[in-house]
Amino acid sequence: MALAFIGLGSNLGPGPENLLSAWRQLKDVAGVTPLALSPAYRSAPLGMESDAWFTNAVGVGETSLPPRELLSVLLKIEAGMGRDRAAGRDRVIDLDLLYYDQQIIKEPGLVVPHPEIAKRLFVLAPLCDLAPEHLHPATGLSSLEMRQRVAGQAVELIPWSQP
Repeated sequence: MALAFIGLGSNLGPGPENLLSAWRQLKDVAGVTPLALSPAYRSAPLGMESDAWFTNAVGVGETSLPPRELLSVLLKIEAGMGRDRAAGRDRVIDLDLLYYDQQIIKEPGLVVPHPEIAKRLFVLAPLCDLAPEHLHPATGLSSLEMRQRVAGQAVELIPWSQP
């Protein structure tokens, strides 16, 4: 079984509920065992024209699915929840495969680790809640070390009850 970290985000509708809905859907996928979901964080949108803040979290789970198949599952969940994948659009749900074990994958349509992890506090803050010592396979930096490098970004913690 591989250990996979998944980033969850939403800036349309009830953010925390959207994240929980997507996370619960993973529990129904054969070959995927969700283990833990971080607390939620709110963050300003990056790289898009929107006034709607995001709700973000990170989940970790075990999977027997290969990376591309897991990504396909994530995309199907997004589509089922109404995600419009057009660049720069607000989204009901955004699911990103952040890490898949310690693999480094660079293929068309699949890059793991996610190329923006080290720049995004809205990913690193919840990732640190789950795995502060997890090492990025390409840089060797821990989640905590990367978080400290982007500590000035605006992120708020949202209290919510875990599934």
